[in-house]
This record gives sequence, structure tokens and C-alpha cells, in this order.
Amino acid sequence: MVRIPGQSFAVSQYEVTFDEWDACVAAGGCNGYRPGDRDWGRGNRPVIYVSWDDAQAFAQWLSQRTGQRYRLLTEAEWEYAARAGTTTTYSWGDQDPVCDLRARNGANFAACDDDRTRPVGAFQPNGFGLYDVHGNVSEWVEECYEPSCIYDGRVFRGGSWDRPSSDVDSASRGWNEQDARGNLIGFRIARIN
Repeated sequence: MVRIPGQSFAVSQYEVTFDEWDACVAAGGCNGYRPGDRDWGRGNRPVIYVSWDDAQAFAQWLSQRTGQRYRLLTEAEWEYAARAGTTTTYSWGDQDPVCDLRARNGANFAACDDDRTRPVGAFQPNGFGLYDVHGNVSEWVEECYEPSCIYDGRVFRGGSWDRPSSDVDSASRGWNEQDARGNLIGFRIARIN
């Protein structure tokens, strides 16, 4: 967990991985759900095929296991953490992302040629030390897509491995049904201090 400067919360340094999800299932949590990995590999790749409801189950399990309070980030928290003190398009500035692991503006997005997630932390971190806030998998956040929450649409942020550079910027947002599962969306968690 990375403590966010000037805030009352910490954020997972990486997107939640298959290893972390599998530990939850092995301990009797996460409703026993074991998501597929499309034969991309499990381990330290971000968990995929998890719904917003599944992400909530993981946060609840982790809270019970540790005695601390974990949850998804709010949209405002996610954007603040992703921007890492900047006001630019991306946490590194306004330059478009590239697929170079060593580049400050490296990210896993549609222009990369492997068409799948990469292990977490493969690209450089942002200024707060958070990895993969741009690309790899989009990340569920707490909010409903529309203010009244009449529908089950939930917001995700950060863009994914199959999205263009315009969808992996700090302000981009999307939504899906809260029980939807796919290979584009994962999550990271916040610990409330």
C-alpha cells in the first residue's frame, strides 16, 4: 500500500493480482469464485473476469482478515492518485504513451503488440509510486455511472490493454453493469486510515 500525500487513504501499489485473488479464494473468501485467465498466466498479472461485486467481496475479505478497512477507491481518489500531483493528460505529462517498459510514458494499451495484460509493475510507476494507472486493465471504482444509481452501471477508470491512448488518460472513464465480467477490467483497493 502507498500512502497518498495529504490524504487519509493509502492505495495498493499494483492492481490486485491473480495471486492475491487466489489467496482470497483459498482462505474461503471471494465467494469461492475462480476467474479464468485466457491462458495468459495468473501469478502477478492483474486479475481479470471480476465484476464490481467480486471486487467488493475481495475488499470485504481483506478487511475481515486484517482488521483494517479496505474498499474500492472513489472516482476522485482514483484520479488524484493516478495524476500523482499533476494536472496533465497523463501522470507523466502530455506526451502520448508508448509501449517501452523503460520509458517514463510507457503503458500497456492498444498500440502494444502482445494483446493481453502484462504482469503488474512492468512499466514505470507514477510520481506517487503507483503502477499501471494508465492501461493494463481498467479499474473498478466505488461510484455508480449515473447519480441516482437506479441502474446497475458502475464506473471504471484508467483504460486497458486494448484501448487507444485517449482512453488511458487520467480523466477517462467508462462503465459496465456491476455484475459484468470481462478481460479488460480489474481493480485496485484503498485502505482507509
